[in-house]
Amino acid sequence: MKKIIYLMEYPIDLLGGAQLSTKSICDELVAHPEHGYEPVVICPELLTTKKEDYGFKIRTYKMGDNRVINLFFRIKAFKKIIAEEKPELIHIEMSESLITYGFIRKSFHEIPYIYTDRGMFYGYRKRSQLFMFPVLKGASALVTTTQKNAELWKSNTDFGPVSTIPNTISDAFADYDESKRKRGGRFTIGFAGRICIEKDWPFVPVLVDVLHKAGIEFDVELVLSIFEKGDDLQVEDLRNKISAIIGSDHLHFHQDLSQAEMSDFYYGCDVFAMTSQFESFGKAAVEAMSRGCAVVATDVGGLAEVIGKEENLYTKDTVQKCVDYIKSVSEDTSKLEADQKYFLQRYRENYTSAAYLERHVKLYGEVLAE
Repeated sequence: MKKIIYLMEYPIDLLGGAQLSTKSICDELVAHPEHGYEPVVICPELLTTKKEDYGFKIRTYKMGDNRVINLFFRIKAFKKIIAEEKPELIHIEMSESLITYGFIRKSFHEIPYIYTDRGMFYGYRKRSQLFMFPVLKGASALVTTTQKNAELWKSNTDFGPVSTIPNTISDAFADYDESKRKRGGRFTIGFAGRICIEKDWPFVPVLVDVLHKAGIEFDVELVLSIFEKGDDLQVEDLRNKISAIIGSDHLHFHQDLSQAEMSDFYYGCDVFAMTSQFESFGKAAVEAMSRGCAVVATDVGGLAEVIGKEENLYTKDTVQKCVDYIKSVSEDTSKLEADQKYFLQRYRENYTSAAYLERHVKLYGEVLAE
């Protein structure tokens, strides 16, 4: 078995696209030993789970209260654990882990390494690029989650080769159960995500108000995850504003759901709406697709590539386009079901864990064959 180490600066059990995608590839490699890879994750101490809860090895290190201190903790931990594990390949999953590895890469010059950029090329500040680019020059491959981001890297740098491997989602979404899919009843629009500036949560009540004034009768299913101090205040504000528009009886609120609970949540939404002002990929859109939701989203970052349907994209300057779309599917059951089938099929063709495994195994084989 060839050992692959995955480097991360956040705990693998902290909700996020990079963490879920890393867990997915590790789970798939363990489930398919015929490919000949043994995954090992190096990350900070876990938040809510135990190492024994995972089917692959996890090596953890302590985190401090300061970004600079954490850098030194990571340098020491990465160097020690990599030396002990003796991997054939290193897969760096996060930008600060890439910068950290730059300080020790000469100690492991014989080990090839690759980096997955789960953001967008233009999202990195000059200072970050200053530290990242020298490390990327020595990488055996650069991976992006969208073709759009791949083209940005190709146009602005000479790093390579560049491969595109779209993110996948939790195994909790693997099996689709048609009996759980909402059919009929009051039309329902879903919103979900973590409290953060990228999601532009203040825009949600604005959109809800515009939809309400357009004469659409609907319920709202809302799931929010909080992580930082003050998030609870924004949650309360959102709930109050939405309730004031459509009535508290028509707002169904949930907080900090598990992946299994999220899987069931999407079944209850006719349309899943996104109001993000930045999305490098759009994991929530893929989750909603996998449960047979129609999806409408802002045309930002990698979302257009994930959605793949121009009619279902809008901007903050063209909100009426979103309103027109939602109104049309709320009034036409056949159109709604046609879109739901389209998105479910799109998920099955592009974003399953099986496809994720296949793409990674191909990349690993190419790198290790060099």
